[in-house]
Amino acid sequence: MTTSLDTLSGLDQMQLIVTGELPPPRIAVLLGMRLVDVADGAATFELTPDERMMNPIGSIHGGIAATILDSCMGCAVHTTLAPGQGYTTAQLNLHYLRAMQPGMGPVRATGTVMHRGRRQSTAEGKLYDVSGTLIAHGTTTCLILGT
Repeated sequence: MTTSLDTLSGLDQMQLIVTGELPPPRIAVLLGMRLVDVADGAATFELTPDERMMNPIGSIHGGIAATILDSCMGCAVHTTLAPGQGYTTAQLNLHYLRAMQPGMGPVRATGTVMHRGRRQSTAEGKLYDVSGTLIAHGTTTCLILGT
C-alpha cells in the first residue's frame, strides 16, 4: 500500500485492517484477537480464550477482558478521527460480571462512541460469550491528539 496512513481517516484505517490490507495491531496478533467489523463510531473484536490466558485460580485473567474492551472502545473512537489525528486512553472503567474459561468458545466485544468532542471522546463497550451472555462491560474516555 503506497498511501500514507496520515492521509487516511481513522475509519479508512480500521476498514483496511478488517479487509487485511493493513496488518492488525501487534497486541491483537499476540492475543489472537481480530477486528471483525467497523463502522463510524463502532468497532467489534473477537477472541477465543485459551489456556495461555489463565490466571492462577483457573479462569481467564481479567486483563484479557480489559484488553479486548479497551481495544473495541478505543478503535470505535479511532473510527471518528480525521487524517493526522490520534488518541490515547485517559480513563478505563470496567465491570466484570462473570469469568471467562478456556474452551468457552469465541467472545465478542463491541465498542460504541457515546460522545465525540473536539478534545475528548467517550465510548462504551460490551463483552459477550457465544450464547449472548454479558461477561463484562465498561466505558472509556479518550483524549484526541493532533489537528
